[in-house]
Amino acid sequence: MTDIAARNRRNKRRGADWEAELRDELRGAGLDVERLRLTGSEDEGDLVVRLAHGRALVIEAKNAKFEPSVFIREALKERANYAKHRGLDPDDIDAVVIVRRRGANWRDAYVLTTVEEFFRLPRARAT
Repeated sequence: MTDIAARNRRNKRRGADWEAELRDELRGAGLDVERLRLTGSEDEGDLVVRLAHGRALVIEAKNAKFEPSVFIREALKERANYAKHRGLDPDDIDAVVIVRRRGANWRDAYVLTTVEEFFRLPRARAT
């Protein structure tokens, strides 16, 4: 195995470990969390938290170089996939990215979203 292939395997393993840790800790905190498994163009995110009143929160968990715009774009696409596969209104599904902080407790991870998503503002028109 090449050095690059070995590094890629280690990074993939670290990402999977972070997803599992986040899932287990959120469950331990009393949240209803499920791990999602679709990949590729139909990916639905890494985790989903079932919230009150039929709402859901799709989580894209990242243990990687900090690239907020890339991460947010991915999370919003995955939210749309999650809603589409279940016949749900995407407006009833929230999406965030949770990025692991090196050397920090899981509770100190970063949570990323946009102002539009956070405040549930109407979609802005492209200018």
